[in-house]
Amino acid sequence: MTPSLETQPGTYALLLSSSANCLVQIGRFGQCYVLPGFYVYIGSACGPGGVRGRVAHHQKPAARLHWHIDYLRTVTRLEEIWYVYDAVRWEHVWADIVQHLRGASIPFRRFGASDCTCASHLYFFPRHPSWYAFRCRVQHAYHDHPLICRARG
Repeated sequence: MTPSLETQPGTYALLLSSSANCLVQIGRFGQCYVLPGFYVYIGSACGPGGVRGRVAHHQKPAARLHWHIDYLRTVTRLEEIWYVYDAVRWEHVWADIVQHLRGASIPFRRFGASDCTCASHLYFFPRHPSWYAFRCRVQHAYHDHPLICRARG
């Protein structure tokens, strides 16, 4: 558990790494080819436990694979968590901004976005994406956005 995280509601992004090519079955989503590099997954944590509870779920292997990200976590390493505490769900704004960061591509369309109109909530980067660039773009575009924090995975 990352002790700095609180049980408040918020939005988070998981920075995941993969060191090998592999094929993973993601529930009914189908088989997906995972490449070496970095993946950023964006989600919201508005339920019980808030950001701390949701991130704790993602830090360990899920006992029962449910969400798309649970399947991907079986073949990736959690490097960092980018997060904000706020009752406003910023995940769709974040997804839009992440997809425009240098090197971003959509590895699996609609991944984690089955309940919204976003193209995806998962983005692939061949090199480590910049938290600083992400944070600056969010703050520049949304002056009322709370400060985005970062923690080790």
